[in-house]
Amino acid sequence: MENLNRLLLENVLPAHVAEHFLARNLKNEDLYHQSYDCVCVMFASIPDFKEFYTESDVNKEGLECLRLLNEIIADFDDLLSKPKFSGVEKIKTIGSTYMAATGLSAMPSQEHSLEPERQYMHIGTMVEFAFALGAKLDVINKHSFNDFKLRVGINHGPVIAGVIGAQKPQYDIWGNTVNVASRMDSTGILDKIQVTEETSNILQTLGYICTCRGVINVKGKGELQTFFVHTEMTKSLSQGNVAS
Repeated sequence: MENLNRLLLENVLPAHVAEHFLARNLKNEDLYHQSYDCVCVMFASIPDFKEFYTESDVNKEGLECLRLLNEIIADFDDLLSKPKFSGVEKIKTIGSTYMAATGLSAMPSQEHSLEPERQYMHIGTMVEFAFALGAKLDVINKHSFNDFKLRVGINHGPVIAGVIGAQKPQYDIWGNTVNVASRMDSTGILDKIQVTEETSNILQTLGYICTCRGVINVKGKGELQTFFVHTEMTKSLSQGNVAS
Protein backbone atom coordinates (compact mmCIF):
# COMPACT_ATOMS: atom_id res chain seq x y z
CA MET A 1 0.00 0.00 0.00
CA GLU A 2 2.87 2.36 0.81
CA ASN A 3 4.40 1.78 -2.64
CA LEU A 4 1.02 2.41 -4.25
CA ASN A 5 0.62 5.65 -2.30
CA ARG A 6 4.08 6.75 -3.42
CA LEU A 7 3.32 5.93 -7.06
CA LEU A 8 0.01 7.80 -6.95
CA LEU A 9 1.52 10.85 -5.24
CA GLU A 10 4.48 11.02 -7.64
CA ASN A 11 2.02 11.00 -10.54
CA VAL A 12 0.32 14.18 -9.33
CA LEU A 13 3.16 15.89 -7.44
CA PRO A 14 6.87 16.49 -8.09
CA ALA A 15 8.98 13.72 -6.52
CA HIS A 16 10.47 15.93 -3.78
CA VAL A 17 7.01 17.26 -2.87
CA ALA A 18 5.57 13.74 -2.75
CA GLU A 19 8.44 12.79 -0.43
CA HIS A 20 7.50 15.68 1.84
CA PHE A 21 4.04 14.17 2.35
CA LEU A 22 5.24 10.55 2.58
CA ALA A 23 7.99 11.31 5.11
CA ARG A 24 5.62 12.80 7.67
CA ASN A 25 2.24 11.89 9.04
CA LEU A 26 0.79 15.18 7.90
CA LYS A 27 -2.78 16.22 8.53
CA ASN A 28 -4.93 17.37 5.65
CA GLU A 29 -4.83 20.97 6.83
CA ASP A 30 -1.02 21.14 6.68
CA LEU A 31 0.03 23.37 3.79
CA TYR A 32 3.10 22.71 1.65
CA HIS A 33 4.69 25.83 0.18
CA GLN A 34 8.14 26.81 -1.02
CA SER A 35 9.57 30.10 -2.30
CA TYR A 36 12.00 30.15 -5.23
CA ASP A 37 14.12 33.05 -6.51
CA CYS A 38 14.61 31.81 -10.06
CA VAL A 39 12.05 29.61 -11.80
CA CYS A 40 11.48 29.57 -15.56
CA VAL A 41 7.82 29.33 -16.55
CA MET A 42 6.48 28.33 -19.96
CA PHE A 43 3.00 28.50 -21.46
CA ALA A 44 2.66 26.71 -24.81
CA SER A 45 -0.67 27.11 -26.60
CA ILE A 46 -2.32 25.75 -29.73
CA PRO A 47 -4.67 28.70 -30.41
CA ASP A 48 -6.20 27.26 -33.59
CA PHE A 49 -7.37 24.13 -31.77
CA LYS A 50 -10.42 26.06 -30.54
CA GLU A 51 -11.46 26.70 -34.15
CA PHE A 52 -10.77 23.06 -35.02
CA TYR A 53 -12.96 21.77 -32.19
CA THR A 54 -16.56 21.24 -33.27
CA GLU A 55 -19.48 19.56 -31.55
CA SER A 56 -21.34 18.00 -34.46
CA ASP A 57 -23.06 14.70 -35.10
CA VAL A 58 -20.53 13.96 -37.83
CA ASN A 59 -17.77 14.46 -35.29
CA LYS A 60 -19.53 12.41 -32.57
CA GLU A 61 -20.10 15.56 -30.50
CA GLY A 62 -16.46 16.55 -30.36
CA LEU A 63 -15.15 13.13 -29.32
CA GLU A 64 -12.64 12.90 -32.17
CA CYS A 65 -11.34 16.39 -31.38
CA LEU A 66 -10.83 15.42 -27.75
CA ARG A 67 -9.06 12.23 -28.79
CA LEU A 68 -6.63 14.27 -30.88
CA LEU A 69 -6.05 16.75 -28.04
CA ASN A 70 -5.39 13.83 -25.70
CA GLU A 71 -2.85 12.43 -28.18
CA ILE A 72 -1.09 15.80 -28.39
CA ILE A 73 -0.88 16.25 -24.61
CA ALA A 74 0.19 12.62 -24.08
CA ASP A 75 2.99 13.05 -26.64
CA PHE A 76 4.07 16.26 -24.91
CA ASP A 77 4.11 14.37 -21.59
CA ASP A 78 6.34 11.67 -23.11
CA LEU A 79 9.10 14.25 -23.49
CA LEU A 80 9.27 14.62 -19.70
CA SER A 81 10.81 11.13 -19.45
CA LYS A 82 13.85 12.15 -21.51
CA PRO A 83 16.96 12.59 -19.30
CA LYS A 84 17.70 16.06 -20.70
CA PHE A 85 14.23 17.21 -19.58
CA SER A 86 14.38 15.65 -16.10
CA GLY A 87 14.35 19.15 -14.62
CA VAL A 88 11.13 20.11 -16.40
CA GLU A 89 8.02 19.98 -14.24
CA LYS A 90 4.62 19.90 -15.90
CA ILE A 91 2.30 22.12 -13.88
CA LYS A 92 -1.02 21.63 -15.69
CA THR A 93 -2.93 21.88 -18.94
CA ILE A 94 -5.65 24.46 -19.47
CA GLY A 95 -7.63 23.44 -22.55
CA SER A 96 -5.02 23.28 -25.30
CA THR A 97 -2.42 25.24 -23.29
CA TYR A 98 0.48 23.35 -21.70
CA MET A 99 2.14 24.91 -18.64
CA ALA A 100 5.53 23.76 -17.38
CA ALA A 101 8.44 25.11 -15.34
CA THR A 102 12.11 24.51 -14.58
CA GLY A 103 14.14 25.43 -11.51
CA LEU A 104 11.72 23.85 -9.02
CA SER A 105 14.48 21.94 -7.25
CA ALA A 106 14.14 20.21 -3.91
CA MET A 107 16.58 22.67 -2.30
CA PRO A 108 16.11 26.23 -3.58
CA SER A 109 18.74 27.45 -1.10
CA GLN A 110 21.41 25.86 -3.32
CA GLU A 111 20.59 28.24 -6.20
CA HIS A 112 22.87 31.00 -4.92
CA SER A 113 25.87 28.67 -4.45
CA LEU A 114 26.02 27.88 -8.18
CA GLU A 115 28.07 29.81 -10.72
CA PRO A 116 25.86 32.29 -12.63
CA GLU A 117 25.94 30.26 -15.87
CA ARG A 118 25.02 27.01 -14.10
CA GLN A 119 22.40 28.81 -12.06
CA TYR A 120 20.55 29.75 -15.25
CA MET A 121 21.10 26.56 -17.29
CA HIS A 122 17.54 25.45 -16.55
CA ILE A 123 16.25 28.45 -18.52
CA GLY A 124 17.96 27.03 -21.60
CA THR A 125 16.41 23.65 -20.80
CA MET A 126 12.96 25.26 -20.80
CA VAL A 127 13.59 26.71 -24.27
CA GLU A 128 14.82 23.34 -25.55
CA PHE A 129 11.67 21.72 -24.16
CA ALA A 130 9.53 24.30 -25.97
CA PHE A 131 11.20 23.46 -29.27
CA ALA A 132 10.79 19.76 -28.60
CA LEU A 133 7.05 20.39 -28.14
CA GLY A 134 6.98 22.09 -31.53
CA ALA A 135 8.76 19.15 -33.15
CA LYS A 136 6.26 16.73 -31.57
CA LEU A 137 3.37 18.79 -32.88
CA ASP A 138 4.86 18.72 -36.39
CA VAL A 139 4.89 14.90 -36.29
CA ILE A 140 1.28 14.80 -35.08
CA ASN A 141 0.28 17.21 -37.86
CA LYS A 142 1.70 14.86 -40.48
CA HIS A 143 -0.15 11.86 -39.06
CA SER A 144 -3.46 13.67 -38.57
CA PHE A 145 -3.29 15.89 -41.69
CA ASN A 146 -3.55 19.07 -39.62
CA ASP A 147 -1.52 22.26 -39.49
CA PHE A 148 -1.51 23.24 -35.82
CA LYS A 149 1.07 25.79 -34.72
CA LEU A 150 2.51 26.28 -31.26
CA ARG A 151 2.65 29.71 -29.61
CA VAL A 152 5.01 29.89 -26.63
CA GLY A 153 5.65 32.42 -23.88
CA ILE A 154 8.51 32.13 -21.39
CA ASN A 155 9.58 34.23 -18.41
CA HIS A 156 11.76 33.66 -15.36
CA GLY A 157 11.89 35.02 -11.83
CA PRO A 158 10.63 34.38 -8.29
CA VAL A 159 7.58 32.20 -7.64
CA ILE A 160 5.81 30.52 -4.76
CA ALA A 161 5.08 26.82 -5.21
CA GLY A 162 2.52 24.96 -3.16
CA VAL A 163 -0.02 22.19 -2.93
CA ILE A 164 -3.68 23.15 -2.71
CA GLY A 165 -6.38 20.68 -1.75
CA ALA A 166 -6.47 17.55 0.40
CA GLN A 167 -8.54 14.87 -1.32
CA LYS A 168 -7.31 15.92 -4.78
CA PRO A 169 -4.00 17.74 -4.20
CA GLN A 170 -2.90 20.13 -6.95
CA TYR A 171 0.68 21.36 -7.21
CA ASP A 172 0.85 24.86 -8.66
CA ILE A 173 3.00 27.99 -8.80
CA TRP A 174 2.03 31.62 -8.30
CA GLY A 175 3.49 35.08 -8.72
CA ASN A 176 4.12 37.92 -11.15
CA THR A 177 6.61 35.69 -12.99
CA VAL A 178 3.80 33.28 -13.86
CA ASN A 179 1.43 36.06 -14.92
CA VAL A 180 3.99 37.62 -17.26
CA ALA A 181 4.86 34.21 -18.78
CA SER A 182 1.17 33.74 -19.54
CA ARG A 183 1.07 37.19 -21.18
CA MET A 184 4.14 36.29 -23.25
CA ASP A 185 2.06 33.45 -24.67
CA SER A 186 -1.23 35.31 -25.16
CA THR A 187 0.47 38.26 -26.92
CA GLY A 188 2.81 35.99 -28.88
CA ILE A 189 2.96 34.85 -32.49
CA LEU A 190 2.42 31.36 -33.88
CA ASP A 191 5.58 29.28 -34.32
CA LYS A 192 7.61 31.60 -32.08
CA ILE A 193 8.85 31.69 -28.50
CA GLN A 194 8.33 35.13 -26.97
CA VAL A 195 10.37 36.05 -23.88
CA THR A 196 10.85 39.08 -21.68
CA GLU A 197 13.94 41.27 -21.99
CA GLU A 198 15.38 39.85 -18.74
CA THR A 199 14.95 36.26 -19.95
CA SER A 200 16.41 37.21 -23.33
CA ASN A 201 19.54 38.57 -21.63
CA ILE A 202 20.06 35.28 -19.79
CA LEU A 203 19.47 33.19 -22.92
CA GLN A 204 22.04 35.21 -24.84
CA THR A 205 24.66 34.52 -22.16
CA LEU A 206 23.86 30.82 -22.68
CA GLY A 207 24.58 31.10 -26.42
CA TYR A 208 21.09 31.66 -27.83
CA ILE A 209 20.27 34.37 -30.34
CA CYS A 210 17.23 36.50 -29.56
CA THR A 211 15.70 39.10 -31.85
CA CYS A 212 13.88 42.13 -30.48
CA ARG A 213 10.18 42.27 -31.30
CA GLY A 214 9.83 45.76 -29.89
CA VAL A 215 7.59 47.26 -27.25
CA ILE A 216 4.16 45.70 -26.83
CA ASN A 217 1.27 46.56 -24.56
CA VAL A 218 0.78 43.79 -22.01
CA LYS A 219 -2.51 43.73 -20.10
CA GLY A 220 -1.95 44.58 -16.46
CA LYS A 221 1.78 45.23 -17.01
CA GLY A 222 1.87 48.21 -19.36
CA GLU A 223 4.48 48.40 -22.10
CA LEU A 224 7.17 45.71 -22.20
CA GLN A 225 10.00 45.12 -24.64
CA THR A 226 9.94 41.49 -25.74
CA PHE A 227 12.14 39.17 -27.78
CA PHE A 228 11.81 36.07 -29.94
CA VAL A 229 14.23 33.18 -29.47
CA HIS A 230 16.02 32.39 -32.73
CA THR A 231 14.97 28.93 -33.86
CA GLU A 232 17.96 27.88 -35.96
CA MET A 233 20.42 28.64 -33.17
CA THR A 234 18.33 26.69 -30.69
CA LYS A 235 18.10 23.68 -32.96
CA SER A 236 21.87 23.58 -33.50
CA LEU A 237 22.41 23.90 -29.77
CA SER A 238 20.03 21.06 -29.00
CA GLN A 239 21.79 18.80 -31.48
CA GLY A 240 25.29 19.69 -30.34
CA ASN A 241 25.41 20.63 -26.69
CA VAL A 242 22.42 19.04 -25.01
CA ALA A 243 22.61 15.28 -24.50
CA SER A 244 19.56 13.21 -25.35
